[in-house]
Amino acid sequence: MKRDSRLSGVLHVLLHMAETGGPVTSEAMARAMQTNPVVVRRTMAGLRDMGFVRSEKGHGGGWTMARDLASITLRDVYTALGAPEPFALGHRTESPGCLVEQAVNAALDGAFRDAEALLLERFGEVTLAALSADFHARMVASGKTIDLESAHAA
Repeated sequence: MKRDSRLSGVLHVLLHMAETGGPVTSEAMARAMQTNPVVVRRTMAGLRDMGFVRSEKGHGGGWTMARDLASITLRDVYTALGAPEPFALGHRTESPGCLVEQAVNAALDGAFRDAEALLLERFGEVTLAALSADFHARMVASGKTIDLESAHAA
């Protein structure tokens, strides 16, 4: 099963966006996410609908942050992406006739629910401001300056 990396990719570009002095185009974000600008626009639409980003069309347009990073959590972004399944694990059969498999599914269901609840709780504790602070500490330690265009030039 293919991993869903949208959360990681969107968090990546949101932090880059917060560093820029102006709008970031879908094309620039697509290069950073190694995808198509149409995919970026579709993904960012959910964030716009939640009020986290805004977009302007035309020359000089693009995407900008609409809220302070401290007010947005990883859980907020996860939810804006449609709350994708967090785990690739699942049942062999969803409605088994076998009583053994029913017992296995029941045990797995409880573990999956507990793991997902813990993950979402942790996502709710981490803000984009915390990620930005970590990024800044790493940048200072590395002695580098990083921007979206140069960090992801083809």
